Amino acid sequence: MSRKFLILTLCLSVATLLPLMGATAQQIIAALDANTHFSTSHSTGFITTVDRFGTRTSTFEAWAKGEHTSLIAFTSGLERGQKILRTESSLYLYYPDADQVIRLQGAALRQSVLGSDLSYEDLTKEGNTLSSYQATLLGEERFDDVLCWVVKLEAKSKSSAYPTQTLWIDQEHTVVRKARYATSSGRGLKEMEVIETMEVNGRVVAKKSRVVDLLKKNSHTTMHIESLEIDLALSDAIFGLENLSW
Repeated sequence: MSRKFLILTLCLSVATLLPLMGATAQQIIAALDANTHFSTSHSTGFITTVDRFGTRTSTFEAWAKGEHTSLIAFTSGLERGQKILRTESSLYLYYPDADQVIRLQGAALRQSVLGSDLSYEDLTKEGNTLSSYQATLLGEERFDDVLCWVVKLEAKSKSSAYPTQTLWIDQEHTVVRKARYATSSGRGLKEMEVIETMEVNGRVVAKKSRVVDLLKKNSHTTMHIESLEIDLALSDAIFGLENLSW
């Protein structure tokens, strides 16, 4: 995909593996970015949030093209027909009941999507990580009995939603197994764990991920990818602002 879809869809690998010894933080993150970006993708799945209000599930269909363009359409419940369009310069929300398009900017990108632990930024995050973050290799550590590199990312811009990130990256598959997002002072903001993976065209993909917003109480969100097609032909018209009402 062209984004880390949740923070999400987002954790992939390729058959070409980095050497287990001697890899730099920059090489590891560059390889991870390469593995999480497809020329195009189409996916379906659902998001389930559990909090003090109960359990809510929303299904979705998503398309992505290139590094900056994606569209997410919700397909169930009261949110059916709502869409999130991200282009290189903007993010737009479409609400079918009002037949209205709203442009999101700045801090609004950090707002919760459908009351979940995911933000608009999480679902549509663009990606050349090294253009936005300084990377430092902290060492190696096992997570769920998988040997991982532990890499710390520090944002180059104060406007970043997550000033620091710590990633546990599977050395065999170059897939993120765990991530912690924090302020520059180290205060935790969110945590993500990959619960289940699947293979798509030779790549290991996060099939099921769990996200916890550390600023909320008793809440967590699970992202489940049911299907994923990559490197397929997609029309640019799918991502046209004028077509959000289809």
